[in-house]
Amino acid sequence: MTSRVPDDSAGRLYYGWWIVVAAFLNLFFVVGIIFYGFPVFYPYFVESLGFTRAEVTQGFFLGFLFAGLPFGILAGTLIDRIGARLVILVGVGLVGIPLLLMGWMNRFWQFEILCIAEVLGYVLAGPIPNQVLISRWFSRRRGRAMGYAYLGLGLGGVVAPLLINYLAHSLGWRHALQLLGAVILFVLFPVAVWVTRSCPEELGDDCERAVKSELALKNISVENSPSVRVAEAVRSRSFWLILGGSTLAIGTIGAVIQHFILFIKDVGYSATTAARFSTILLASSLGGRVIVGYLADRFRRTHIMTFFYFLIGASVFLLVGSPSPAALWSFAVIFGFSMGADYMLIPLVTAECFGTVALGKLLALIIMGYSIGQWAAPWIVGRIFDARHSYDLGWEIIAIAGILGAATIYAVPSRPVESPSERTVRA
Repeated sequence: MTSRVPDDSAGRLYYGWWIVVAAFLNLFFVVGIIFYGFPVFYPYFVESLGFTRAEVTQGFFLGFLFAGLPFGILAGTLIDRIGARLVILVGVGLVGIPLLLMGWMNRFWQFEILCIAEVLGYVLAGPIPNQVLISRWFSRRRGRAMGYAYLGLGLGGVVAPLLINYLAHSLGWRHALQLLGAVILFVLFPVAVWVTRSCPEELGDDCERAVKSELALKNISVENSPSVRVAEAVRSRSFWLILGGSTLAIGTIGAVIQHFILFIKDVGYSATTAARFSTILLASSLGGRVIVGYLADRFRRTHIMTFFYFLIGASVFLLVGSPSPAALWSFAVIFGFSMGADYMLIPLVTAECFGTVALGKLLALIIMGYSIGQWAAPWIVGRIFDARHSYDLGWEIIAIAGILGAATIYAVPSRPVESPSERTVRA
């Protein structure tokens, strides 16, 4: 009979689960609240400041294009060299402070500058460092741990629309922005200082042995895991398929999230009802994140990603025309549940293909690549709406993009990419 191996060598709770808690909180605030909640402010920007729909999404698009890309690559390098903890600390400041300053903005150029700073914070404290943290602390239960951490993103998204709508009505949108910024700073700074650790070695030999025992439970070792360097990875077919498929599918997600509340209001619902539909969508993603985490530990991850990316794209067709309440409910549940597989499968597939030696740099390249789609797609849909006063063509385009993303991921080879030394040994 096989006995259960304790989570660390002393029989105590494995510290990696505290890392999951830290990543949960980072993703709750930096991605869940900001990415999914910020669009609630868009109608206020349009009505109070006179911004167009293309402009309210343009700020983040330009931020990712001109600042996110180079700093994302730099973030990956810094994570691999000095660890995720310090990178997250800087990122938290760049997320919280711009929100405080947005409470005083009156001009579009101010909005653009603050969005650029917000993007830098998102890059340094959002998906990249937290995905690397989970990947370096877990192997056998990596999918499960990633799923638990990404529940923070989903819960933040569930809470954000109704919470921000309530705060904006009660305090005014300016004070609501400032309150969010203050809470982010007061919560995430202490977590980064006192809880987050970049790797098991920072806690000593006992924790490092626990990680090795976790690897041993799956009959693999650190030395025998894939160890592909960046230069080798970017020359592989797998890298470009993962990048291309993710860009298309997450562009679809970004367009829906950024325009969904505006769209719901356009078809005749109140701001409160629009926020409620958004909450249903994001609540559905919670189930997807947990279930996908377990599936990812049992089945081929690219097939799981393909299935959910297909549902993401196909479900957008439900928004074309004048959708009935039943169609909106169906869309919110299907799209939301499928969205639970979005970001968390990317680091799992990447680590499976290339290992964790250069995972920070590789995820930075992939995330910065798909971030162009994540913010370009909302901008394109906004331009289409401004020109045609209808979302139909925009929804059709991004639905097709999501389905093409699924097909691209399906083409990722099942065999992990080998380094030159591994090919030599095998030969």
